[in-house]
Parts: sequence; C-alpha cells; structure tokens
Amino acid sequence: MRTENCLIELGTEELPPKSLKTLATAFADNLASELAATDLPYSEIHWHATPRRLAVSIIALVEKQEDKVIEKRGPAVSAAFDDQGNATKAAMGWARSNGIEVTEAQRLKTDKGEWLLHKASVQGQATASLLAGIVEKAIKKLPIPKPMRWGAKNTQFIRPVHTFTMLYGGELISGSVLGLSSTRTIQGHRFHGEKRFELDHADNYLPELEKHFVVADYQKRQDKIKQQLETAAAKEDAQINIEQSLLDEVTSLVEWPVVLVASFEDEFLKVPKEALIYTMKGDQKYFPLLDADGQLKSRFLFVTNIESKDPQQIVSGNEKVIRPRLADARFFFETDKKQTLESRLVSLESVLFQKQLGTLAEKSSRISALAGKIAQRIGADVALSERAGMLSKTDLMTEMVMEFPDVQGVMGMHYALNDGENESVANALNEYYQPRFSGDKLPSSEISCAVALADKLDSLVGIFGIGQIPKGDKDPFALRRSAIGVLRIMAELNLPLDLNDIVDDAYALLADKLSNDNTKEQVIDFILARFRTWYQEQGIEIDVIQAVMVNRPTNPADFDARVKGVAQFKTLESAQSLAAANKRVANILDKNAVTSSATLNSALLVEPQELALAEQIEQIDAKIAPLLSQSDYGQVLVTLSSLKEHIDAFFDNVMVMADDEKIKENRLALLMKLRALFLQCADVSLLSH
Repeated sequence: MRTENCLIELGTEELPPKSLKTLATAFADNLASELAATDLPYSEIHWHATPRRLAVSIIALVEKQEDKVIEKRGPAVSAAFDDQGNATKAAMGWARSNGIEVTEAQRLKTDKGEWLLHKASVQGQATASLLAGIVEKAIKKLPIPKPMRWGAKNTQFIRPVHTFTMLYGGELISGSVLGLSSTRTIQGHRFHGEKRFELDHADNYLPELEKHFVVADYQKRQDKIKQQLETAAAKEDAQINIEQSLLDEVTSLVEWPVVLVASFEDEFLKVPKEALIYTMKGDQKYFPLLDADGQLKSRFLFVTNIESKDPQQIVSGNEKVIRPRLADARFFFETDKKQTLESRLVSLESVLFQKQLGTLAEKSSRISALAGKIAQRIGADVALSERAGMLSKTDLMTEMVMEFPDVQGVMGMHYALNDGENESVANALNEYYQPRFSGDKLPSSEISCAVALADKLDSLVGIFGIGQIPKGDKDPFALRRSAIGVLRIMAELNLPLDLNDIVDDAYALLADKLSNDNTKEQVIDFILARFRTWYQEQGIEIDVIQAVMVNRPTNPADFDARVKGVAQFKTLESAQSLAAANKRVANILDKNAVTSSATLNSALLVEPQELALAEQIEQIDAKIAPLLSQSDYGQVLVTLSSLKEHIDAFFDNVMVMADDEKIKENRLALLMKLRALFLQCADVSLLSH
C-alpha cells in the first residue's frame, strides 16, 4: 500500500512559552493515539514547535485503511427459528440490521451451540477523508486550562489560530479545524523574510521554514542556542550555568535564535549575587556569567529572535531594561539592611501560617524549640539551633523577598551575616529549605539539619493533626516533598534519630491545636511510605523494600542500611534458596500458630541435622551481634547465608511435624529461632527471583 509523509500544522499567535513543549508533545501523542484507534499505521511521528506554530510530521502514513471482514454473530439457531422452521422476530431483526435476509446468514458452530453469522466486508476509508476528524479529536484532548475565543468566532484554543495545513506528500488534504480550512499557507518569521509562503510538499516543511528564518525543529533550535551560549561565554572567559528549565523557556520564545552579550554597571555587584541572578533569569530570561571563583560578572548573555544588522541597538535596549530591575534589587537590599532580622519577629505575628495552627510567629517558636531538641539528640549546638529556628521565617518580611520570593532563605543568610549573627546560624537560614527538589543538595551542618527537620516535621505533624492529609494530587503544603526531605537528611547523613522520638517532640509542641488522635502514627507511616518512591528511583526492587518494611524500622538511617544490605544479599548465589527456605519456615510457623515465646529444649533435639542447625544458629547469633550493633546488615546477611547447607539438610532429613507432640513443638521452636535470626535484618522470604 502507498505511504507518504504527512504534515499537520497549526499557525498561531505567540503560544505560552512554559506550555509550548507540553502542548507539542501532547499534540503528537494524541495524534498517535487517534491514528491507532482509526487503524491508520505509520512508521514514526515527530513534533515541531515554535512560538507561532504546533506541527507534527507523520512518517510513512498509509493512504487508506485496510479492507476488513467483520463477523457479526446473531442469535442462536435454536432461538432464530420456531418449531416450523420459520425465522423468529429476533432473527429477522438481526438480519435486517445487517442488510441481509435470514436465509443469507451463515452458521457458526461452537462447543456451546450453533449461531447465525454474517461476514460483512468493510472497505477501508481514505486517510484524506479521516485526517481532519483525527486532528480535531487530538486538539480537543490538549491540556489547555484556559482556552480563549478570538474575533467573531466561537472556536476556542489556547491562542488565536491563523493557518491550518494538512499535506499528504505533495497533496493538500481538505478539511476544517477550529473554523479554518486546510491550505498550503505557512507562517514565516514575524520580522524576517516573507510573512507567509506556500508549502509544496510535506518533506520540505523544515528546510523551507529555515529559508524563512524559522528553526521549527525544537531540539535543533535548543542545541543551536546552547552552542551559541557556550561559545559566547568562552569568549568572555566566563562560566555559565545553563539551567534546563530556562533553556526550554528561551527555546520556546524564539524562532531564529541569536545570542548577544550585554553588561551592567559594576556597582550593582554589591548586591548579593543570588538576587541579581534571580531577576536576570526569572524576569528577563537572561543568562548570567560567573568568573572562575563563581562570582557574578557585570556581563550577561541573552537570546534575541532577530538577526540584526545593528545588534548594538538590541544590546542597548536590553541593558536599559535590566538596569531598573537591578536598581530595584539594590534599593531593597539597602533598605532591608537598616532593620535586623530579630526586629522583624514581631511582624510575623500578623502573618497566618494556617488558621488552626496559628501565625508564622507561632510556627517560628515551635521550630526553634524543636530544632533545639533535635540538636540535642544529634550532638549539635542547641542554642545556635534554637536561634536559627527562631529567625528562620524573618526574611519573608523583607522587601527583597516580598519582591523576589525565590530568594527566600539565601537573603536570610545575607541579612543575618549583616546583623552579626553567628555564621552557622546564617547558613542555617539558607540551608534549612534543603532539599528543595529531587536530587537537591542537603544541609551542610548539623545545625542546619536540626532546623530543616524541625520546619518540615512541624508542618507534617501540624497539617496531619488537623486532618488535612494529602489526597491524590492535592498537597497544598507540599508534605510529600517535606517527608522525602526528612528521609534524605536522616538517611543520607546517617543521623542517629528515630522518627518516633522527633515526631513525639513535634506533637508535644502542637498538641493543644490538634484534633486527630492518630496523628503520630499517620505521620510516621506517611514518611516511611516515601521510601518506596525514593528507592525505586534508585533502581532498588520493590521486594527488597517490602522485605525491610515488614519490621517497620523508624530510624531512617537504619532503614537505609537494611535496604542496602538486603539488596547486596539478593545478589548472592545462595539468596534464592535461603529466601525459599525462609518462606517455607514462615508458612509452617503461620499454619501452626507458633508464637515468639516458644522456647527451644536442647534435650529434645534428636536428629543430627537438627542438632547441627541448632548449634550453627547459636554460633551465628553470637557472630552477628556486633555487626547488628554497627548496622552492618550486608555482612549480617552474608554471615547468615552460611546456614544454607544446614537448613537444606534439616528440611531434607528432619520431619518437622513429628508424631511426638513435644518433638514437633521443639522443632517449631527451632524454626522460630531461625526465622528470628533473619528478621533482625529483614523478611527475606519476601524476596523474589
């Protein structure tokens, strides 16, 4: 069957840059889904996107559907004819619906009886006749939260659409979408070349657009921007940190990228670099340059959409734009320094954290007290931890943070240093927000850890305590992120903390405000449940996590050591048989309702194999005791793996369910002791292979 490459393009007004990539990929995915549902196979599908277009290239799309034979089963023969052999109403109705007479029906014989059958030949429809409907369905499924109308039309889309093109090879496919008929007209660059041109063939879409100053291939355009940025930075003898989110946004803002260099006055460098970088990146989409020491330079890069004959005019324009923003940052910084963070504590009383949990002033007091308790548990300076906790929210009341919210924390650090606060306190004001996102770095000091844990636990216990537990995708207080942060800090930094203890501490500080009696248990379960996602992202298999979760270790550092030990154990040759043996032991004990209080009587051990196993259990129990105290669970399980031959010999030669009741109970007690050995690490019976 003939195939051709197909192009579908919507020419629009400027699309929202932060949504462009999502819209483009969703458009391609939706089209792929609809083509599959319509039985129109193809080889590949590629999306293209610029600020003024969404497009999809479908490679080797068939020209029509395959012809089909559809079998339509009718009523059973016994119900299709009466005693005289005449067709019943059921049979006649079924035949009429298929456009045949009952006598024309075929028969289908099965094990369950005989049925009337009609085989209908259905001719495949031409792709050209189906494509507009497929595109329309794909558009309706796009993630557009707020569609808009334009002109006198009733059609809706995320932005006004001016052109619509469907080409099958060199053939223009007719059809209408969003009130527009398909044409060959393609929008060029807004300022360069022809504003519109006619496209002769789907294969020429990308090269023809480049002739009209549009790089429609999103990845190619992004690569071009990145290469220009790196080249320009090298010429400036500077370092550049190209964040993917900013690169995506800039790629979505231009069609013909050109990177230029601009500058600002050195006097602005007296302002903390974080504030300047935030306003350059967040407000203006500029790329700051850093020197070899990581300090901000007074030069920056930006991406323009025009290849100008006089680029200095564009540079000057951007310098005029950035100057007032930097001046604002400088003004806020100088104004904020006139007031200490401590003096801002009173202003926190006017800001509500949560109606039932009180103001930010109350939250700060709780963080301070809890940070002190945590500091005491981990050997950190209690007074400094309490001080950092008390000041932790004060920078939210500064002009700088009110104007640039993303610099909260880091500005607290700068203002604390300006106030003469202890350096550890100042660093904690910045680091207690960490980790802010997946893969983010952790607090660098024990004081910072104490405040970070206190802030997160206060939110977790408080919100759970008033019954506002996260459900589905609703998590307004970002409690899942807080829970993962708690786990990462405690596990990765190997802090000697138990969730039971610190959740108790947090609960005690909030108790008079809480109404949920199950708060503590629910918070701990919620935090431990985050382990599953965290470990699976690291490639650790679910059965390993479940094997550890059985014991519900509430010390995250200990939990982490167990998981790594079990993961290491699972790679051993003996792991599979030991897991199977543990499963067998567990099943026997469950069926016989053996309790942990069952005691082993050495005098009742009669078979050589059970004597040997009992002796080995005693020896290994002594060997692993110091390993358990060091949380060296990997070595514990390696040591336990030496029991394999003795366990196998026991099951091969010893009848557990002996006729003598005392011997049977003693052997069950031996198995209980064996299982208890392994359970000190994890339930390895849950491991699969």
